[in-house]
Amino acid sequence: MSSAAEQEAVAGAVAAEEGRPAVLNGARGRAPGVPVRPGAPVPLGARFRVGPDGVAGTNFALWAGGAEAVELCLFDERGKETRAKLTELTHEIWHGFVPGVMPGQRYGYRVHGRWDPWTGARWNPAKLLLDPYARAVDGDFTLPPEVYGHVRDWPQQHVADTVRDERDSAPYVPKGVVVHDDAPDDEWQDDRRPKTPWADSVIYELHVRGFTKLHPGIPEELRGTYAGLAHPAAIEHLVKLGVTAVELLPVHQFAHEDHLLRRGLRNYWGYNSIGYFAPHAAYAASGTTGQQVGEFRRMVRALHAAGIEVILDVVYNHTAEAGELGPTLSLKGVDNRGYYRLQADGRRYADYTGCGNTLHVVQPQVLRLITDSLRYWVTEMGVDGFRFDLAAALARSMHDVDMLSPFLAVIAQDPVLRRVKLIAEPWDIGSGGYQVGAFPPLWTEWNDRYRDAVRDFWRGALPDVRDLGYRLSGSSDLYAWGGRRPYASVNFVTAHDGFTLRDMVSYEHKHNEANGEGNRDGSNDNRSWNCGAEGGTDDEDVLALRRRQLRNLLSTLLLSTGVPMLVAGDEMGRTQRGNNNAYCQDNEISWLDWALLEEPGWKALFELTSRLIALRHRHPVLRRRAFFSGRPHSADGLRDLAWFTARGTEMTEADWYAPAATLGMYLSGRDIPGRDERGAQIVDDSFLVVLHTGHRPVDFVLPGTPWARRYEVVVDTSREEQAREPGAEHPAGTEISVPGRTVLLLRVAG
Repeated sequence: MSSAAEQEAVAGAVAAEEGRPAVLNGARGRAPGVPVRPGAPVPLGARFRVGPDGVAGTNFALWAGGAEAVELCLFDERGKETRAKLTELTHEIWHGFVPGVMPGQRYGYRVHGRWDPWTGARWNPAKLLLDPYARAVDGDFTLPPEVYGHVRDWPQQHVADTVRDERDSAPYVPKGVVVHDDAPDDEWQDDRRPKTPWADSVIYELHVRGFTKLHPGIPEELRGTYAGLAHPAAIEHLVKLGVTAVELLPVHQFAHEDHLLRRGLRNYWGYNSIGYFAPHAAYAASGTTGQQVGEFRRMVRALHAAGIEVILDVVYNHTAEAGELGPTLSLKGVDNRGYYRLQADGRRYADYTGCGNTLHVVQPQVLRLITDSLRYWVTEMGVDGFRFDLAAALARSMHDVDMLSPFLAVIAQDPVLRRVKLIAEPWDIGSGGYQVGAFPPLWTEWNDRYRDAVRDFWRGALPDVRDLGYRLSGSSDLYAWGGRRPYASVNFVTAHDGFTLRDMVSYEHKHNEANGEGNRDGSNDNRSWNCGAEGGTDDEDVLALRRRQLRNLLSTLLLSTGVPMLVAGDEMGRTQRGNNNAYCQDNEISWLDWALLEEPGWKALFELTSRLIALRHRHPVLRRRAFFSGRPHSADGLRDLAWFTARGTEMTEADWYAPAATLGMYLSGRDIPGRDERGAQIVDDSFLVVLHTGHRPVDFVLPGTPWARRYEVVVDTSREEQAREPGAEHPAGTEISVPGRTVLLLRVAG
């Protein structure tokens, strides 16, 4: 019988001849020249370093609780695979240091263990797995049958997920990429985070690709990329508009769903994450073998230089692996039971997200994955905050949403994360998942009650104005507890999900046929009004009314107390042609049409929006840091907030419960709590905001003493072109005619 060494040599030669991967430290022996040292169990992921002996290489560490073995798989430029077993195991972390593995090396893992889906065990070493801590990802997820851990076409479909597929998935899945973990010293030395206070913030939700794809001022090769968003032409628009932060739709590496690929579509929004440390490679102009990391950092630095913060929309509630019939791409094959919430039978997934699975955040390793990812994006990628998709799913303990959950507790005490902006989408689809107003004081929330009240008012569907009064003044009914402030409310009228602002005044019904789902997808509760014609029309009266309604909606949003959020393109009349669920439309339906700014009506809308944002920045009374008290603050009876009917009288209890098309809101600049940076009392102008949703003009009596002696018109949405100088002055107590469907902003002039 031949010796072990001879057997290893023969096995290696045969493997090379057949093009099969060699196996390092495995049953067929060690591949020559690729030693694996013990390495260290921390930090997790692939970390390039130079050892104490001066040897450069990469330390690999993977948490895989319950696994029986872990193979590291290295791929060369031609895709040839070399495997090495990680034999060191420390606290369920498999680790090893491989000398000579440099940045740019592509890699993945194969994890061995039991195949017993009936108890949630879904280990399958035939499937190459993406490192959950990969800093960069190279390649696309195409989802052929080979990437599924089970046999997709098994004749008995009701048990198909229990039959293991033995085909190799490596040729069909992306690979992780080893990168330099630390930015070069000169990359951040001149970076200055804007650190805009919450009360001063104006958020602009945008899609990296969609915002830049058609921009004529961005070089064609940079359009649709991080470099494109960093380009001066893109930043110029943001600066002119006056926003203080961009909220980027998901930029974590994500995958396209199988049902979309089969219809020739792609996931455009990106709410299908699979790599929580990796910038989505398709948005990189510079390359995908690590270059995307530096490109993203340069984008952040360019936005910071313009005074603009970067907030990431993050999806830690579920992954792209879907349910038991979904693909095996990463966590499912690393340790399915350790990462996902499973139902009592262990085979099926608990789904609080509507996407097939839910991460089991109460598990220490899952909580560690999320918080490590968050800290990475803050400390090494420079971002300033996060908006958490379906945050209620993260706040669940064993089953119920719990505001004392491990996730919220860890965030509250983390010295890095508690200092950045944290925004909750405060709901999920599970029982008890609607939690608007319930998140703890550290958090700010998307306020959908603001959205609904404002939409209903301007389409004439509010039975009374009680709810509207709360929304305009900071939603104290939701947030005035536990030390929370008005900026706990992110006010929005539109978001990526739903109609654009222009479509909201152009369509009463969704038109999602392009999605290929028979127009069944997307919400039917749009609270929209088409102004008399569905969709496109040549009726000039309808078009003029639509533009006026846009001015009304934007003015209401930007004059409300709280943090306003705009959606990219709403300021210049972007349309999705009635599609209210354009998540799979990576085309002109979703991309911003910059030619709109050449049309006088849409250019005027942009200028009004910019002017309103500038008013917010100049006037602290429009961005209060404390809730209104509504009580007299001086002997003359002047209060910080007062409400008026069209008769010029203060609202009574009965008025709040009666139908009303007109509402006056008085904001006193004399009674602003707090002090400026020098310790001086904050004093500002006072304003009267008049909102009139009736289609006919209304006579409005301007409140007299002690509120004002004279009023000066600052904004009048009945006019397409706004006066650049202060408008007409009106003595207090006089009756002015407010045109139908109009917002007036009047400054107290004396």
